[in-house]
Amino acid sequence: MFAEIITIGDEILIGQVVDSNSAWLGRAFNAAGITVRQITTVGDAPLDLKNALDQASGRAEVVIMTGGLGPTKDDRTKQALCDYFGGKLIVDNEVLEHVRTIFSRLKRPMLDSNLRQAEVPDNCTVLFNKEGTAPGMWFQREGRIYVSLPGVPYEMKALMTEQVLPRLAEYFRDQLTHILHRTLVTAGIGESHLAELIAHIENALPAHIHLAYLPRPGMVRLRLSTYGIRKEAEPEAELDEYVSRIHDLLGEYVLATEDLPVPAIVLSRLKERGETLATAESCTGGYLAHLLTSIAGASDVFAGSVVAYANHVKSGILGVQELTLQQFGAVSLETVREMATGARGKMGTDYAIAVSGIMGPGGGTPEKPVGTVWIAVAGKGQLQTEMFSFSGKRPQLIERTAITALGMLFRFLR
Repeated sequence: MFAEIITIGDEILIGQVVDSNSAWLGRAFNAAGITVRQITTVGDAPLDLKNALDQASGRAEVVIMTGGLGPTKDDRTKQALCDYFGGKLIVDNEVLEHVRTIFSRLKRPMLDSNLRQAEVPDNCTVLFNKEGTAPGMWFQREGRIYVSLPGVPYEMKALMTEQVLPRLAEYFRDQLTHILHRTLVTAGIGESHLAELIAHIENALPAHIHLAYLPRPGMVRLRLSTYGIRKEAEPEAELDEYVSRIHDLLGEYVLATEDLPVPAIVLSRLKERGETLATAESCTGGYLAHLLTSIAGASDVFAGSVVAYANHVKSGILGVQELTLQQFGAVSLETVREMATGARGKMGTDYAIAVSGIMGPGGGTPEKPVGTVWIAVAGKGQLQTEMFSFSGKRPQLIERTAITALGMLFRFLR
């Protein structure tokens, strides 16, 4: 069975607000055995919502709307739903008392617009919103379910988790199927090469198993999914068998068989080994350290970073020899080797990563064009250095360099 998500608000269309609700709803529906068929964003105009509902009705058994339930005049979803489902607005006394309690606790005066939060269509089931003032609304028509939820993420999530999903599970209990996903995280290999290596496995997949390639700079995630299979059929074993075959084939390119960020995978491996890491960054400007420290618990492993953007920092802090910089330049095998060993020595870690490159748009030469990157990994008497020729704009080059460096470290550890 299928669901469709409709997000409402001019602020989403003009890019003032990022729609994070749809991503969360997609994951929630997937876990419940419901496939999201389409995500649509409409403005605050009631006619746009009506047209979106008409179209969604032909594609999905469940339609979830978020947004447009605020107290101001630009929030017109409730009246639009009254017009669409043929109801009229009435005051829900439980919601009204809840709104009054909230304003009393905050010691703020209630305005007429706040009182209107208690108005709901008379032909809906009210979903009480204990996290805010705007209630959710549940409509049933011709075997389909339509739910309107507030756009505030934590309010929407609470209503979905505590009320909407349990109701849907009960209403559609004989129609829900089992949806499973397995993800392999790979690095150090491009999407096209990856596809060639596993083509014979992909071509042999049964119809109910889908393989998706999810590339990002420096990495590719492979997601295997089963759809439409009842849980009694034990699809986990079949899916795991294909994951195992792909893992064996790709070997060193696989960083993990669960959907985790590359920095988390690397930090977890180091933590298991009781080892530590430092970084020395030139072209990435601290982005590598940012990725690592965005993972909770990074302090157990990550000691710190030297952002050696200028040559005098490379020499003065990391100990890169002036002669090395003069003779080979900042972007060179020799320089990153000395950066990595210097960082490891200065910070007393088991391993260190060093990166230096040309991110553009200027600064390239015929010998070292934009996208030229040197990466070094140092540790325990070993030193590995590699040059890469990346393509793309500056942000993509920085991200690709950082992820590639982490992938190099992971293989170095292995």
